Amino acid sequence: MSILILCDHENGQLHSTTLNTVSAAKQIGGNIHLLVVGDPSGKVAKAAASIGGVEKVLAATNKALENKLAENLAPLLKSLAAGYSHIMAPANTTGKNVMPRLAALLDVMQISDIIKVIDADKFQRPIYAGNALSTVSSSDTTKVITVRGTAFEAAEENGSAAIETLDSAEDAGLSIYMKSELSSSERPELTSAPIVISGGRGMQDGANFAMLEKIADKLGAAVGASRAAVDAGFVPNDYQVGQTGKVVAPDLYVAVGISGAIQHLAGMKDSKVIVAINKDEEAPIFQVADYGLVSDLFDAVPELEKELG
Repeated sequence: MSILILCDHENGQLHSTTLNTVSAAKQIGGNIHLLVVGDPSGKVAKAAASIGGVEKVLAATNKALENKLAENLAPLLKSLAAGYSHIMAPANTTGKNVMPRLAALLDVMQISDIIKVIDADKFQRPIYAGNALSTVSSSDTTKVITVRGTAFEAAEENGSAAIETLDSAEDAGLSIYMKSELSSSERPELTSAPIVISGGRGMQDGANFAMLEKIADKLGAAVGASRAAVDAGFVPNDYQVGQTGKVVAPDLYVAVGISGAIQHLAGMKDSKVIVAINKDEEAPIFQVADYGLVSDLFDAVPELEKELG
């Protein structure tokens, strides 16, 4: 039994979700190979080779894969599929774009967003915005799986896998890469930050997020938001935490002015410690919070900043 994992990386840096996916693959068992595409410098392939438990890294250097277009990447994965019992990817933007297309090409079902490996054929995944867990069993020859990174510990980087170069991809001519518009910040990336402070509709205005940013800078935290705050135009949509945003599981999650709609809870309830600040004592967020403060955020947040010095 062999497993192929599509690596997640950005700007020449291997994303931590790849390490989490390797941990999930180890629980399945078998030989683990990683596929790296869009890495002309070879830096990501070297980082992938250092992950413990990985036997081989396949580096696809073809220019058609440079921007990880799903229309070009899925056929490459299909061509490799015969040698693998499982093909996995982190459940992020690239994984969610590529893996359904691969499953269709292979005529198999996709098993999405798994949070637990029961055995090589059986997995657990959340449904109904995380309010229920579904156990999925598959008899497909090749299982196509996306992994929720926050549900698995990161694999150690103590390996020395061999790197093998592939040059077998072609441009399908179905899509064209135009440009990327990326937000830049000196704060940690939202999905990997150890501390996250998020604001909701209660912030009332985008300018008020400056209060949270001051605290985030003191704590070395990332800033997030509920969908209500994003839809209201307070902050960009890459701040969004929730079922239709980013899933986070930091050591500390601080929810400010967030009522706790089920869709938001689905994206942060696995956080190790949850602190909620809301003036409505009946807010659903208090049902999952480890610590709750019933207070007007415009009084509590400046006081918190003052206490942090």
